[in-house]
Amino acid sequence: MSRDSSKTVEEKLPDKKTNTSEWYSRVLQEAGIVDIRYGVKGFIVYMPYGMSIMKRIIQLYEEELEKTGHRPILFPVVIPEANLRKEAEHIKGFEAEVFWITHAGLTKLEERLALRPTSETAIYPLYSLWISSYKDLPLKAYQTVAVYRYETKATRPLIRGREFLWIETHDVFRTAEEALRQTVEDKDIFHRVTYEVLGIPFLHVMRMDFDKFPGAEHTYAFDTLLPDGRVLQIGTTHYLGQKFSRVFEIKFHDIDGSYSYGEQTCFGIGLSRILASLILVHGDNYGLVLPPRVAPIQIVIIPIPKTGFSRERLENYIEEVRSLLEGAGYRVYADLSEKTPGEKFYHYDLLGIPIRIEIGPREVEQNKVSVFRRDKREREIVDLGRLREYIAYLMEDIPETLKRRAREEMEKNIATVGSIDELMELRGSYSLFKTDFCDSEECAEELKTTTGGYEVRGRFLDEKPGEGARCIVCGGEARSRVLVAKAY
Repeated sequence: MSRDSSKTVEEKLPDKKTNTSEWYSRVLQEAGIVDIRYGVKGFIVYMPYGMSIMKRIIQLYEEELEKTGHRPILFPVVIPEANLRKEAEHIKGFEAEVFWITHAGLTKLEERLALRPTSETAIYPLYSLWISSYKDLPLKAYQTVAVYRYETKATRPLIRGREFLWIETHDVFRTAEEALRQTVEDKDIFHRVTYEVLGIPFLHVMRMDFDKFPGAEHTYAFDTLLPDGRVLQIGTTHYLGQKFSRVFEIKFHDIDGSYSYGEQTCFGIGLSRILASLILVHGDNYGLVLPPRVAPIQIVIIPIPKTGFSRERLENYIEEVRSLLEGAGYRVYADLSEKTPGEKFYHYDLLGIPIRIEIGPREVEQNKVSVFRRDKREREIVDLGRLREYIAYLMEDIPETLKRRAREEMEKNIATVGSIDELMELRGSYSLFKTDFCDSEECAEELKTTTGGYEVRGRFLDEKPGEGARCIVCGGEARSRVLVAKAY
């Protein structure tokens, strides 16, 4: 069989660009990422391959958090109703989405328990006991958990569900300046993993006051662009100030002997949505395309047998190559099954394995290997003596290629507009719009209604309206340069 005569995935998968939704559903199923047949709407099962990718994503973020002084914690999944109601703005924002536990066995509980929608009201009562002096600060902690929200919109695996995975940090500082510096550090942590390693570009904006996290002073969000032209929030960091510390009595003896309330931040890393973004941003019509750091298998070796050539000799050479690469620290799998090379190419393309090594009689005779890189779909013949060097190069170059390609795709979809008419005219060619805005909730609602769903996602921190700039909706004085897009 010719090495290029296998069935192509285009025969089976829909086109990603023209039918993103169907492509995504099929890849989740056929690549073994999740199973949606659990039987409760909005709840999914992470399958072994999907969970292997997720575990590596989690490890990347946890390592970065711990480098910056965060320590791991784990709080119970249930929150007493009295705790949840202590911060009025917070409960108002979450009450409609809470799952309540009302019974234990046949006994009705005296107080309802909420399944964790987010953990501020679970953690902060204990923080008030852990912190008594400025010497106890800063307190920087994180937990990796599932959270539960009764999502009333249409659910979609990994993107919008009623149970999802995330990492949440909860930090307490002596001063507001320290807390605000933490929000910048959060952005840097997110950038180092999400973009530098996973290759997922994002836009960083401050949510408008009417759209911030319930109970926060400021909310900063990370939005990425998906192939269907909608943005997905994949992370947020919040400056809470003293709103929660005053409610939950998180106070301490300060340097001068007086009592002060802690200044707080929290940071949410949307693991489930980041996995969805990884699939959708980098995938192609052959299936997944995984960055090497999170690929369960980084290199797969495929034998290309030929009638008349010793199978034993072929497999011995494959074992030599496998041992060489495993010895260099790579995750390697040699597929010696009876499936045809074409079937194997199809399967490992679908799984997004970064590097495929093909070995047939020609490679054995010449002491070479054929190396196929999944991101560019390019093949190179490499001498065995320089294979480790070449693989090391690919392990660096593949993430750079994915990162560059995704960034260019997002940037070419951004347009600056000065009117709603201009936005409507350009919406077929662009998905993300920068414009000037007066910051009012009324204008945001009117914009969304008039444009059929384009909403103000937040203000850019490094861009301001020009002199005399006017709001795109009401024509009044513009106070912010904002991102406008359709969102999940």
